[in-house]
Amino acid sequence: MTRRNRTIPGAGRSAAATTRVPCTITYLEMMQAPVLPPLHPPNEPIALLRAENPSVSFYRYLYDAVGRPWLWTNRKRMSDRELRETIEHELVEIYVLYRTGCPAGYAELDRRQQGVVHLAYFGLLPEYIGLGLGSYFLNWVVRYSWEQNPTRVWVNTNNFDHPRALPLYQKMGFVPYSRRTVHIDPNPDPAPRPD
Repeated sequence: MTRRNRTIPGAGRSAAATTRVPCTITYLEMMQAPVLPPLHPPNEPIALLRAENPSVSFYRYLYDAVGRPWLWTNRKRMSDRELRETIEHELVEIYVLYRTGCPAGYAELDRRQQGVVHLAYFGLLPEYIGLGLGSYFLNWVVRYSWEQNPTRVWVNTNNFDHPRALPLYQKMGFVPYSRRTVHIDPNPDPAPRPD
C-alpha cells in the first residue's frame, strides 16, 4: 500500500462507530552483529543528536510527525506521566536525525531488558522519505546498538508501515522470526489520557 491512495476502513468515523481493522505485525531480530554496507553520510548538512530527557511535547511532535501516516497511536494514548517515565528512563535512548537544521526522523532504543536492544520506534517525517536518509540512519542505529554488546537486537513492523520498511530492516540484517495479526482502531487522533 502507498500513502497516497490508501483507504483505511473505519477512518473518519466517530469513536463509537469505528471498525477495528486487521494489522499483521512482523517481528524481526538479530542475534549477532551483521555485516553492513559502509556508512556514508548523505551529501547534505545532517546531524544526529541524542535527545536527552526530551520534553513530552517534543516527543509527541516527533511521534506524530513520523507516525501519523502509518497509524502510530500507542504512544498517543499514554498519559503525559506514563510517557515521561518511558522517555526519561536511563535505559531508553532517543536519537533525532536533522537535515538542514530541521528534524527529519527519530529512533528510540529501549535497553530495559538486560542484554537486549529493542528498536521501539524508527522512522522519517514524510517530507524526508526517498532521499536516502532512512538507509543511512538505520545503518547507524544498528551499528550503535551492537557497540553496546547485546545478545539480541529486535524490531517490529506491520502492514500499515511504509512498504519499504520491512525490506530495509532485512537489508540491514534483521531476520523475521514471528508474525501475528491483531485488530486495531485506525483512528489516527486518540486523545492522550489525563494524568
